[in-house]
Amino acid sequence: MIIDDLKFVKLNSGDVKKLEQISKQTYYNAFSQENSPENMQAYLDGFLSEEKLLEELEEPNSEFYFAEINQRLIGYLKINFDAAQTDLYDRNAMELERIYVIKEFQGKNYGQKLLNKVLGIAKKKQMDYLWLGVWEKNERAIRFYERNGFSVIGSHPFRMGDEIQTDLIMKLPLKYQPQVD
Repeated sequence: MIIDDLKFVKLNSGDVKKLEQISKQTYYNAFSQENSPENMQAYLDGFLSEEKLLEELEEPNSEFYFAEINQRLIGYLKINFDAAQTDLYDRNAMELERIYVIKEFQGKNYGQKLLNKVLGIAKKKQMDYLWLGVWEKNERAIRFYERNGFSVIGSHPFRMGDEIQTDLIMKLPLKYQPQVD
């Protein structure tokens, strides 16, 4: 019997090389089938480079966490607060910018466990809601977020190399909001 010893480790700038490796691996596996090799390479080189990730790690309003099982890295997540958010910029909200699980651990409930970690952080920080952007063609992810109570509230453009794609903005309320008549 395998014991699931999932742990979350908060990253710092010393983790940038490992972060770059898993970021490129998981992003490529998730999106290479639907995008041209040139656009994939442009994104990997521009947005998931060591330099860019180091900037993100040093942003005080962003946090990265590795998900590990028995000291093996299986995924990671990135959350943003305040001005580090990429779109809505609400002081009472938190953005889930990235959540990835390596291919061999997908379909085994680890994505849910990563999302539960995010929800725990958001609730501890007393956020009103959690939001994220998800590619409109990523139907599996959209269904996952909908099963977890997120709903689409809008969209925004996302640049993938020389192509402009559309990300759906999804939101999950976290606090009871009394209705005002």
